[in-house]
Amino acid sequence: MTLSQAEFAFVSNLVRKEASIVLAPGKEYLVEARLIPVARAVGSANVNEFIGDLQKRPNPTHQRKIIDALTTNETSFFRDREPFAALTDVVLPELIKSRATVRKLRFWSAASSSGQEAYSLAITLQEALPAGWTYEILGTDISTTMVERAQKAEYSQVEVNRGLAATQLVQYFERAGAHWRIIPALRKNVSFKHMSLTAPFPPMQPFDVIFLRNVLIYFDVATKRQVLQNASKILRPDGLLFLGAAETTIGIDDNYERVAAGRTSAYRSRTAAPAGAARRG
Repeated sequence: MTLSQAEFAFVSNLVRKEASIVLAPGKEYLVEARLIPVARAVGSANVNEFIGDLQKRPNPTHQRKIIDALTTNETSFFRDREPFAALTDVVLPELIKSRATVRKLRFWSAASSSGQEAYSLAITLQEALPAGWTYEILGTDISTTMVERAQKAEYSQVEVNRGLAATQLVQYFERAGAHWRIIPALRKNVSFKHMSLTAPFPPMQPFDVIFLRNVLIYFDVATKRQVLQNASKILRPDGLLFLGAAETTIGIDDNYERVAAGRTSAYRSRTAAPAGAARRG
């Protein structure tokens, strides 16, 4: 069976309202494919019946399952290597100088999916920071299922094969049956919580670096601008914002400037003093 126009409109309106994700016409097949296992899990005969029941009797739990199913969760360890290389080669050496009195760094992995980005940041910091330094990493995601996976910190052989060096696997993971689990020494520095980027941000302490990668592409311009404005409020004055390769603040929020960071680029407040990254405009 295929989704009717009314059923697709119901789902797309729900996803836009709850997650600000735009599902354009033509995505009916994708929506149906993602919702088949959800419909089966709740006892519906098919997706049409599942959506029909929700239209008649709203169910917040089932609506959350739809959001979780339709949130893109493509990720891997050290995805797009350049931002991590920039941290090691350019950003962290400067932060070590400027934070010498506190010797502590705070990172935010927004849209962290199942946690690979946050743990990749932890490995990077573990290897690059001098003795006596500490760090905190917060990972957030709109999908409660992904947050639970990230907190569990267990990954399949296929997942650890994507992006991890063999030496990192041996050093930072332990066997957990057929899976691999992040070691406690690394997990203690990383926390996860459910959070929607399109809702008002909860109170958070400022961050030295924010990874907000590969998520703005799913939002309209107004939502992108709001997310960037909210992020700027919790980014330290000389902190850096990393976006995905296909994302930019240019033409969306002029309060940011793009700066060179190794072989890639990042963004910071135009009012901030330079901190190890060269101005690019």
